[in-house]
Amino acid sequence: MDTSGKSDSWKRGYEARSKVLGEEYVQNAFNSADDFTRDLQDYVTEHAWGATWARPGLEFKTRSIINLAMISALNRPHELEIHLRGALRNGVTRDEIKEILLQVAVYCGAPAALDSFRIARRILAEHDAKQAGS
Repeated sequence: MDTSGKSDSWKRGYEARSKVLGEEYVQNAFNSADDFTRDLQDYVTEHAWGATWARPGLEFKTRSIINLAMISALNRPHELEIHLRGALRNGVTRDEIKEILLQVAVYCGAPAALDSFRIARRILAEHDAKQAGS
C-alpha cells in the first residue's frame, strides 16, 4: 500500500490495525473501499488505530478486553466478530472471553450477552479448526 502523503498517526494506525486484525483483513478493507467509504477507512486507521490503539499506556491485550466488553454492550455483532479474532491474536484466552461476556450479562443484560456468546462460540470454533489445521 502506498503510504506517501499519510500522517505518522495513520502509519502507526495501519501497523497497529494490521497487527490486531491481520494484514489480510486490513488490505481487504482498503481494497474494498470506494469513493464513498475510503475516507472512513483512512479516518478509522488514523484516529481509532493510530491515535488510540497505538498509544502507550495499555497493551493490545488490555485494549482488546475493553473492546470486547464495549462492543458487546453496544450489541455490534459485526465488530464483535472482528475484535474477537483480534483479541485471540492479542492473547486473550477463551476463559477470559467467557468472563468478559459474563460481566456484560450483569451490567448490560442477558440479550447482549446471549448474542455475544453465540458469536464468540462460532469464532472460537473457527479458531480451533484453524489451529487444528496448522
